[in-house]
Amino acid sequence: MLKKNDSATAGTLNRSLKSRHLFMISLGGVIGTGLFLSSGYTINQAGPIGTILAYLIGAVIVYLVMLCLGELAVKMPVTGSFHTYATKFIGPGTGFTMAWLYWLTWTVALGSEFTAAGLIMEGFFPAISVWQWSAFFIILIFCLNAFSIRLFAESEYLFSSIKVLAIILFIIIGGLAILGVIPMQGYKEAPLFSNLVKDGLFPNGFGAVFITMLAVNFAFSGTELIGVASGEAENPEKTIPKTIHTTLLRLIIFFIGSITVIAALIPWKEAGVDQSPFVLVFNSIGIPYAGTIMNFVVLTAILSCANSGLYAATRMLWSLSNEKMIGPVWSKVTKKGVPLPALLLSIGGGILSLISSVIPAQSLYIILVSISGLAVVIVWMGIAASQFMFRRSYIKAGHDIRDLSFKTPLYPIVPIAAFMLSFLSCVLIVFDPNQRAAFFYTAAFVAGCYLFYYAKSKIIKKKAAISSSHSSY
Repeated sequence: MLKKNDSATAGTLNRSLKSRHLFMISLGGVIGTGLFLSSGYTINQAGPIGTILAYLIGAVIVYLVMLCLGELAVKMPVTGSFHTYATKFIGPGTGFTMAWLYWLTWTVALGSEFTAAGLIMEGFFPAISVWQWSAFFIILIFCLNAFSIRLFAESEYLFSSIKVLAIILFIIIGGLAILGVIPMQGYKEAPLFSNLVKDGLFPNGFGAVFITMLAVNFAFSGTELIGVASGEAENPEKTIPKTIHTTLLRLIIFFIGSITVIAALIPWKEAGVDQSPFVLVFNSIGIPYAGTIMNFVVLTAILSCANSGLYAATRMLWSLSNEKMIGPVWSKVTKKGVPLPALLLSIGGGILSLISSVIPAQSLYIILVSISGLAVVIVWMGIAASQFMFRRSYIKAGHDIRDLSFKTPLYPIVPIAAFMLSFLSCVLIVFDPNQRAAFFYTAAFVAGCYLFYYAKSKIIKKKAAISSSHSSY
C-alpha cells in the first residue's frame, strides 16, 4: 500500500543504508558491463596502450567529479542530490534537465545491462533468445528493488562481493600468466607485455584514445551513486568522505589493473563486445571450466549494475516529484519506504533490451552504451558547476570554508578541470561514426527538457497571474 503525500510520513525514504552498503552500491554501480564487456570494444578501437591511457584519463575525471560531489553531498545529504544542487546553485531549468538526464543514463543503461545478460545466457542456452532472457532479468531486478530498501542493499552487497573477489583473482591469475608461471595457449614463452606494443603504441592513431572516452566514461558511470544514496545513508558526514577518498585507488586497482592484464594477454584485434575479454583470457589460460565460471561472474556483475541502476533511476524520479518539479504521484512510497510508481516507470528502460529481437544485440548494446555514457558525462559537468557555484555563494554569505566537513581541494582548479575534461569527452564523440548519433539524440533530449521546463513555468505563471487578477475583483 502506498503512503499518501499528505500524510505525516509522506513520501519519505528510510535512512537504512550502512557504510558497507554505501561502499558496495558505489562499487556495484561502476563495475558492470563497462568493464566486463565494453572494455573489449575500447581495446579493439584504441589498442592496448591507448586503452590503458583512456582509462587513466577517465579515472582522473571521475575522481575530480567525486571531489566536487563530496563537498555538496556531505553538506546537503539529500536523495537524488545532483539536480537539487543544480536547481539551487545554477538554476531550476538546469536542475530539472540534470535529473532527467541522470534518469535517462540509468534507464537506458538498464537496456544495455539486460541485453548483455541475455547475450551471456544465450551462450549457455542457445535455444532461448536474448530478448527472452532479458525479460526474465527485468522481472528479477524489479522484484529485488520493489520489496524493501534492505533487500536491495543486501542483494547488491552480495552481487558486488562476488565480482570484487573475481576481479582480484583475475588480476592475480592473469599476472601469473603474463610472467609465464601459468602457461598460455599459443605461447611457448611467457607473453610478458609484448602484446601491448607489438603493433605500435597507438595502432589506430592517437585520436582513437579520445574517441573511445565515451565508452570509458560509461564504464566509470556509477561512482556518483553515493550522491544519490546520501539521503538514505546513516551518518553521511562519515560514510561519504570515506567512500570518496578510496575512489581513485579502487578505479586504478579494478579497472587499470584488469585492463592491463587483458591487453597483455589478448591480441587487441581479437577483442570486441560479442564475448567478454575476461572470458577470453581464462579460456586462453586453459584452466578447466574457468571461462564458464567467469561468464557466471560477468552475469553477476551485470545484474549488480542493473540493480544499482534501477535504484538510481527510481530515486532521481522520486526526488523530482519530492521537489514538486513533476506530479506528486511519483513521490508516493510503500510502507517499506520504496517509491513504487517511480520504480515502475524506471524499469521501462529495461524494455529497450527487448529490441534485440529486431536489432542485432551487439549493435544495440553499443548504441545504448553511447547514449548512457554521454548523458552521465553531462551530469558530471553539472556536478562540477554546482560545486563551483556553491563555494562562491557559501563564501559570499560570510561562511568560513573551515566549517565544511568535507572540502573540495584546490578550488577552483578541481571543479573547472572536472567540467572542461567532461566537456571534451562529450564533444570528441562526433568523430566516431559508431557513436555520433548518440550526440544528436542526447542534445535533442537536453533541449527538450529545457523547453518543457520553461514552457511549463510560463504556463504556471500565466495561470497564477489570471487567478490573481480575478481575486482582485
